[in-house]
Amino acid sequence: MRGVRIVPVLLAAMVAGCASTPDAPWQSLADAGQWRNVGASALDARWKAHENELVLTSAGGGDIISVGSYGDFELELEWRLPAGGNSGLFYRAVDASPVWARAVEYQLLDDREAEDRIVSSHRAGAAYDLVAPAKDVLRPIGDYNQARIVACGPRVEHWLNGVRVAAYDTDSDAWRRRVAASKFAGQAEFAQARRGHLSLQDHGNPVYVRNMRIRALGPECS
Repeated sequence: MRGVRIVPVLLAAMVAGCASTPDAPWQSLADAGQWRNVGASALDARWKAHENELVLTSAGGGDIISVGSYGDFELELEWRLPAGGNSGLFYRAVDASPVWARAVEYQLLDDREAEDRIVSSHRAGAAYDLVAPAKDVLRPIGDYNQARIVACGPRVEHWLNGVRVAAYDTDSDAWRRRVAASKFAGQAEFAQARRGHLSLQDHGNPVYVRNMRIRALGPECS
């Protein structure tokens, strides 16, 4: 049989055709117009957006939700709380109250002084009440912490300050057991959505979030 010669242009086209779909570009989430209160059309005035920072200035601003919705994604942000502070970031959330009844929460907490620190699955970086953080890598009060969430189909990872602290698979038996033993056991819609909004929680204290950005992951993310 004669050897087959593939010209460089054809070879390049074949390689490109086999390449995975690239991830989408990063999108900033620091603009006030990208957020509104849950079940509302506008953002409460106690939530302020300025110079790439989103801040809940005082209690009573209510939980807020992103205008956009996301399926498979990578999310990055920096956050800090006052001493004893508590908040949370929900994802794949439904625009309905209470948000926590349907969406998983990335816990934002002062692990040194907040009352919730007593329960390991309530500490910073946890999948709240479900998966405790594997390590304590929280920075001192006053410093910003780096959070990262990677969601690909049923698999989700929580990162805190460069360390993967929690991971789960919603299709697994282990996950179903965790839910059954948690506060979400009676919530039929909990963690069912594979696409939804982001939501930031008003837990009665100021919250500071900056450099928040997200990008959609391609179908090859797994």
